[in-house]
Amino acid sequence: MNESKEKRLADLTVWAAEQLQQPTSPLACVSGDASFRRYFRVFSEREQANVIVVDSPPDKEPIAPFLAISELFAQAKVQVPTIIAADEARGFMLLSDFGDKLFLPELQAGHADSLYRSALQSLVLLQSRLDAQAVALPLYDAKRLNDEMALFHEWFLEVHLGIALTASDWEVLDQLYQTLTAAVSSQLPVVVHRDFHSRNLMVLEDTTAPGIIDYQDAVVGPYTYDPVSLLKDCYIHWPRAQQLTWLADYRQQAITAGLALPAWEQVIQDYDLMGLQRHLKVAGIFCRLNYRDNKPGYLNDVPLTLAYLTEALQQLPQLEFAQQWWQQRLQPILQQRQLSMALT
Repeated sequence: MNESKEKRLADLTVWAAEQLQQPTSPLACVSGDASFRRYFRVFSEREQANVIVVDSPPDKEPIAPFLAISELFAQAKVQVPTIIAADEARGFMLLSDFGDKLFLPELQAGHADSLYRSALQSLVLLQSRLDAQAVALPLYDAKRLNDEMALFHEWFLEVHLGIALTASDWEVLDQLYQTLTAAVSSQLPVVVHRDFHSRNLMVLEDTTAPGIIDYQDAVVGPYTYDPVSLLKDCYIHWPRAQQLTWLADYRQQAITAGLALPAWEQVIQDYDLMGLQRHLKVAGIFCRLNYRDNKPGYLNDVPLTLAYLTEALQQLPQLEFAQQWWQQRLQPILQQRQLSMALT
């Protein structure tokens, strides 16, 4: 721990003690995540329950979006943490504690169907009860979509694979990015969590609805974005037939709630196109977390992310040019890299 983190932890401990009117040292670390935030747990004598103490450096992770979106999501009647106290200037928060039961291990333990159906119910509440035309959230516009896809060539292709991109590579990538941007930008706009997956959903004790966390990057964007995050989760894989069963359940719930979703065949295509955009971004982010942020564990999740990309390309004949490029240009490099890693 460097000095700045030590100083922040000391200040956070004093602040939490003042808010709870009790000693809070030492704070028990719960986890960090893919960002700069840190989470700690302490028992509150006043609340007679554990609370989460959050350190979110304001120059890197300002808490204003989290505070505003917490209030917004609560209006949709989904389960989000209660804000007990907050110091926006210093980036400190006290939140109600959702416990330790993430979706991911519970999914692996055989509870997938009930958990996914409850998560999709909450997702439909967000999409149907919050007016995408009225909320004060950033738009998932063409610039944002392209900036995200640029992470793929910057961090995955150039840094991770060491590829010197040629003019023909750029021709394929530019055409792919333009096609995806146009396709997903035309989808029904809704409120989008942006990381609605098994590491940001909690199993709660007193309700079947999931606890939703890590939503401070919410935007208004394509209706398939969060279903893709959930069903094409980069941390756990389900066969495509199972994905589509849950996707059909989502579609029916959404239509019942009044959302104007398209015909089933179009929903599937929208889902695959959105999945391509998201997983291009995520492949780049996982590599950036390793090379820039010294978080190598995320490289373990790259193979599944690539599997989603290849699967989606196979489903979309209009992107045959990109599939051919992937097979002829990238696949030999990926296979050689796997071989060299196996020999070391």
